[in-house]
Amino acid sequence: MTADPTPASAEDQPAGRRLRPGQTCRIRIWDRATGEVRTVHETAERLFEAPNWTADGRLLVNADGLLWLLPADGSAAPQQLDAPGLPPVNNDHVLAPDGSAVYASANDFHVWEVPLTSSDSDGAVAAGTPRRITPEDGGLHFLHGVSPDGTTLAYVHLQPEGENWWAAGTIRTIGVDGTGDRAVTTDPGPADGCEYSPDGAWILFNTEQFSDAPGHAQLARVRPDGTGLEQLTSDERVNWFPHIAPDGEVVAYLSFPPGTEGHPEDRDVELRLVRVGEWGRPTTLVALQGGQGTINVPSWAPDGSAFAFVDYPRADV
Repeated sequence: MTADPTPASAEDQPAGRRLRPGQTCRIRIWDRATGEVRTVHETAERLFEAPNWTADGRLLVNADGLLWLLPADGSAAPQQLDAPGLPPVNNDHVLAPDGSAVYASANDFHVWEVPLTSSDSDGAVAAGTPRRITPEDGGLHFLHGVSPDGTTLAYVHLQPEGENWWAAGTIRTIGVDGTGDRAVTTDPGPADGCEYSPDGAWILFNTEQFSDAPGHAQLARVRPDGTGLEQLTSDERVNWFPHIAPDGEVVAYLSFPPGTEGHPEDRDVELRLVRVGEWGRPTTLVALQGGQGTINVPSWAPDGSAFAFVDYPRADV
């Protein structure tokens, strides 16, 4: 999630983050079988964020308020997905399970649907007319998950109070047609990163409601009907953005140092992996410079063999 609720419209907001002097952006892939990490794209010109992985072997990312696609094998540079009518987007986007659409959070604080089609023999992707999904209810809407059957989105609903835009942050679901908007959690403590399990039985997310320390987010899960709330991790670190593998066996997540508030950029963070049911025994996969933008959205390969992420190393760190 990235937002500043002060501007009145998307046009008033910056199109996206920028790299700092001496900083590079690397789109990378962790291989589940070998544990090796390879870089598929590196640039000092543009700050990419939040990879999704398509069924046909491409990564969907955002940069400069736009959506981009690139081959997951790194054989070509990112190409902009032209979607006329879509407001500038942030790093909260997910793909429909059948690949027919991308759902994206925009800087107007709403969730939009962008239909996708393959338009030529090379498989180039074309975008149809964007459609807004979330209602004008006075809140801010940030997408994070889509149900396995493709009918329902899980998103974060913020209700700001003055300068405090995290005054109330809850998990909600809504049909992709814009109907059936309902609360899943009701505790106003900040919550984020909501994502369905592959069987649709759970929504995983991160929340601060189990701690009195500001910013001390831990992983949790809840049934889509709001029952069965369960804290999953319980440690001194600050844990965000749980992404469960397609086989349902393991969860990758982003872990910040103790005392971190929110999910800031340019921090020394860890990508961790934990087996479902063994929540107290995570393994650190990669230590990196990142945070915001690294894994905001689901980024497992469809077959569960690999995981995409972004880091932002700086020469002066």
